[in-house]
Amino acid sequence: MDVNTERNENTLKKIIFVDDVFYSLTTIKQRLKSQYEIYPAQTVEKMFEILKSVKPDLILLDVNMPEINGFEALEKIKADTRYSEIPVIFLSAKNDKNSVVNGMSLGAVDFITKPVSTENLIEYIEYLFDPEKRAAVKPVILAIDDTSSILHTINSLLGDQYTVYTLPDVRAEKILTELLKKITPDLFLLDYCMPVLTGFDLVPIIRKIPGHEETPIIFVTSEKTVDSVTVATNLGACDYIIKPIDEVIFRKKIEKHLKDFLVRRRVRSINDDRRR
Repeated sequence: MDVNTERNENTLKKIIFVDDVFYSLTTIKQRLKSQYEIYPAQTVEKMFEILKSVKPDLILLDVNMPEINGFEALEKIKADTRYSEIPVIFLSAKNDKNSVVNGMSLGAVDFITKPVSTENLIEYIEYLFDPEKRAAVKPVILAIDDTSSILHTINSLLGDQYTVYTLPDVRAEKILTELLKKITPDLFLLDYCMPVLTGFDLVPIIRKIPGHEETPIIFVTSEKTVDSVTVATNLGACDYIIKPIDEVIFRKKIEKHLKDFLVRRRVRSINDDRRR
């Protein structure tokens, strides 16, 4: 074997592709083999057999397979500490809303529908393998609070995982609407009590801005106003967090609501692609 060829094979990212349709296996392998080391598996049992000797960088997993389907296979992967950190992408013709939500909630990083172009598949795989590209598209959070120490705490707790913007106060609707022309938050954190426009005032303003009809809104409030903030769910807020902020609860709530929202957005994206 040529030395350069051997070196190239040793540095290629490893991908296990699981599909019970032989044509799909051979087609995908043929398309990707120049850029990745592909391990085809026609059954889930074969996938786990490969996993005993290969540590893949990614698993492409079909949903509809006999005996053990893709969802059951992913549950087994996530339940085994040896494999639970391996990213899994569903690659399937099954693209209904329930399937996408189920797959993403089980821990898949994405749900790509067949047929998929080689260029689009490679582009997404490269994005997944590039930490700089992934970091560039971190979820965006906008925190609005008139207490600077709270904004500092939020930034400190979330800044490593998300892109956090802070606004010390909103004294006019235009201030917020102009800001939202420049950034697109995936989640809002609103203080309940602020001197001019309260969190209650800001919710309907946010909801009428195109693209933010469903963006999660969480109130950050003190114990004494919890009853009032609970009523805010009728306005379109999805949750509340009590001050002083408990780091564990805070992170879990942010993660949950962001994940739910991003799954819903992914479902809409797939449905839009299907209608084109």
